[in-house]
Amino acid sequence: MIQYIIRRLLLVFPVIIGVTFLTFAMLLATGDPTSAMAGEHASPGLRAAIREELGLDDPLLVQYGRFVWRLLQGDLGRSIMTRSPVQSELKLFFPATIELAMAAMFLAILIGIPMGILAGYRHNSFLDLTTTLGALVGVSMPIFWLGLMLLWFFGLKLNWFPTTGRIDQGVELQTITNLFILDSILTGNIPALVSALRYLALPALALATIPTAFIARITRSAMIDILGMDYIRTARAKGLVERLVVTKHAFKNALLPVVTVVGLQTGSLLAGAILTETIFAWPGMGRWIVNAIIARNFPVVQAGVLIFALVFIAVNLLVDISYGWLDPRVRYD
Repeated sequence: MIQYIIRRLLLVFPVIIGVTFLTFAMLLATGDPTSAMAGEHASPGLRAAIREELGLDDPLLVQYGRFVWRLLQGDLGRSIMTRSPVQSELKLFFPATIELAMAAMFLAILIGIPMGILAGYRHNSFLDLTTTLGALVGVSMPIFWLGLMLLWFFGLKLNWFPTTGRIDQGVELQTITNLFILDSILTGNIPALVSALRYLALPALALATIPTAFIARITRSAMIDILGMDYIRTARAKGLVERLVVTKHAFKNALLPVVTVVGLQTGSLLAGAILTETIFAWPGMGRWIVNAIIARNFPVVQAGVLIFALVFIAVNLLVDISYGWLDPRVRYD
């Protein structure tokens, strides 16, 4: 196991190099960021001075080598627009995206797995057909459309939930991790917890739709396969309680594909959060990166891509390690 983890961690470096280099090259091909900094009517001399200050006149490999050297020293550079360190901005925006993604995945698991178990257990029943249809609709429904509908109905028409932001302005919260839900629990701030949950509800529900559908479908398929196995019939023949047969014997052995899709969807939630954060004005990495792309703010975009790549790698590694815990027959030779 240890050797396998070490091998996987060593593979992180070529992946990071490839991802960051491609991103770096594509960003430089999109245009000159000095027009966004100095304005469209800036003089050529001012633009030239800005390019020289930022080192944009150097060859591509020189600029990329400078980026890698700073990265090895733990420096992600400075934002072209604000001139503040990218790390300081990352500390503000990344926790908001993590909080939204984790809330969406919690909802997806909470809803998708029970739906899949019941649909697989009641195969070809009305419940199964309803779950399958609901999963198909969930996969097909665009996030931006669903987000707008949730905003209009629950936010504007019924006025049950706020439509933008993370917490009420009048609520005071001592931030420890910048994860508002966790911080309000750690500090025992109940008003802040209630406010943060209300702001989180609609964007988390919109973001959870697609992973909920995927998890339900995979769980259903896995349960149908497992419930037809010989050892399940043997367990029933021995007189075991049906609840134990389904939850302990069947579902436990159906977890491998479910864990796989949960891991893949967790990584995909970060990409899906860009649309959701834009619709709900959620102050996370999605809006931060979109604004950086528009302004050609290269250091911010590079940092965002790097963080997303590291999250994908970490989630996939955790999924692979969990296989050995879920199924002792799995070997990492």
